[in-house]
Amino acid sequence: MDFYWQTFLKLLMGFIAMVIQINLLGKSNLAPSTVIDQMQNFVLGGIIGGVIYNQDITLMQFFIVLIIWTLVVFTTKFLTNHNSWIKSLIDGKPSIIITNGKILTQKTSQSGLSAHDLAFKLRQAGINDINTIDKAVREQNGEITFSAKKDLKTQFPVIMDGEIDALALEYNYQDQDWVVQEVKKQGYQVSDIYLAFIDNEHLKIFPYGIKN
Repeated sequence: MDFYWQTFLKLLMGFIAMVIQINLLGKSNLAPSTVIDQMQNFVLGGIIGGVIYNQDITLMQFFIVLIIWTLVVFTTKFLTNHNSWIKSLIDGKPSIIITNGKILTQKTSQSGLSAHDLAFKLRQAGINDINTIDKAVREQNGEITFSAKKDLKTQFPVIMDGEIDALALEYNYQDQDWVVQEVKKQGYQVSDIYLAFIDNEHLKIFPYGIKN
């Protein structure tokens, strides 16, 4: 009976750890969107699965392991949110693979995307004419997002989390100097900006600290 009681407590502790990580990381579910999310799910599942049936591992040892892994996840998440170099190292960078209806085959090859994979993604997205595509982007999580030529450029903000996004600059046909000057005109520094996108040739800014 003691085995079942300990197994129940370990499962409960694992469930609570998952809920805490989901909520504190600002997620609504366990669906992975970044490398960190995938690692979090795999390792946490391995910890819980490898421990619950092992009676040699006490509840306190299991609790300490969960705490250590939670600290590792939060530290990594904090670093990726505040350091663009670490973020690109861990999560990778999105890459434009189609522009103005033209497939950039060098980029697709670098991304490990075969022609069969791309054709499948196009069919999956319901795209029958590649000429209607303005941009197709291979995201960090391996998914491909398509934007038609009529789509709004707000899909690609030029500033996110206080950092200028080079990919968005390429998409919006602007350079970094123009963005910096527009930010200064509105009395901000780039690091003050939560989100900014180009709207009718002007930079629309959403700085940190907006409450209502």
